[in-house]
Amino acid sequence: MEKAKIKASQMFILVVLFEMGSAILVGLGVQAKQDAWMAVLLGLMGGLLLFLIYYRLFMYYPDLPLTSYLQKITGKWIGGLLGLLYIIYFIYMATRVLRDFGELLTTTIYTSTPLIVINSLMILTIMYGIHKGFEVIARVGELYFGIVYFMAIAGIILISVSGLIHIEFLQPVFEYGWKPVVGTALKQTLTFPFGEMVVFTMFLPFLNDHKKVKLACMGGMILAGINVAITAAINVATLGAELFSRSNFPLLTTIGKIQLANFIERLDVLFMLYLVIGGFFKISLYFYAAVAGTADLFKFKNHQMLSFPIGFIILIASVTIASNYAEHIKEGLDVIPIYLNWPLQIIIPCFLLIIAFFRNRKKKASAN
Repeated sequence: MEKAKIKASQMFILVVLFEMGSAILVGLGVQAKQDAWMAVLLGLMGGLLLFLIYYRLFMYYPDLPLTSYLQKITGKWIGGLLGLLYIIYFIYMATRVLRDFGELLTTTIYTSTPLIVINSLMILTIMYGIHKGFEVIARVGELYFGIVYFMAIAGIILISVSGLIHIEFLQPVFEYGWKPVVGTALKQTLTFPFGEMVVFTMFLPFLNDHKKVKLACMGGMILAGINVAITAAINVATLGAELFSRSNFPLLTTIGKIQLANFIERLDVLFMLYLVIGGFFKISLYFYAAVAGTADLFKFKNHQMLSFPIGFIILIASVTIASNYAEHIKEGLDVIPIYLNWPLQIIIPCFLLIIAFFRNRKKKASAN
């Protein structure tokens, strides 16, 4: 596995870009209607508690990635099988995000271009980044972070000045009570995007100052969560709850409505760059976690040789994972959170923490 070292600020930026990634692309919290933004914030609170589990596991094994300390906690064979399961999960999630952004580009700009061509260009670019190493990906994140935030702030200002925001669309608050908000948070926003921080269990050993792990990661989660909640609120306030729920890409629909002085309009193409940057980093981190995990689990000395075969699997799977975008998004929002995310993001880490607690307590007792 690569011996990379990054700064806390770089880890913070990667968390923000990863968490926002595809979360701002789809209609997150749509089941909560006009209370979608509250479902996002509730999911954020649950996600922060969940990260504390990952952080505690990291503190028990500060120099090891997830695939290594799984074997320390549960034994070689069970830990190896669980490690393989997480590698497959990382590959699958990279596949899903690649499909998300391939669909975005083929349905908006490159309408005559096959999905496989768009996805191939994206995955080749990411493979180059993986080949260069984690430190390079972190430095690229620093470069694009300012661009992303400039576009975000510019977008909010233009939407506000254009008079598109209707606060009444966010009312009545809690029209259907707390149940839809809490249900949406538990079923969706807790695991997507905040529970996806499980991928950072592969990267935490790369931080050069382990004391700053909690601050960098939880700070990044809070900033990203607030951004996603604001995005959801603006989408609902601009489109209304019904159009928000029907739109494949609500943010793009919102930006497409910007029209100022019959001069500033059709900015959806410009802001597509903002979405693609987020997708690039989300796919890259899932992809790198799969590569690093495979190298660690199967003792490959050079992780770079794995980038092509794993990248090829992600590419082919991205175009065969669903027959159309409607099927793909339904699977992602309704099926994946319950049957994949909950077990791998919540249930297994909780059991690992319990076992690690007793194992380390026995070690301390025997040492004394």
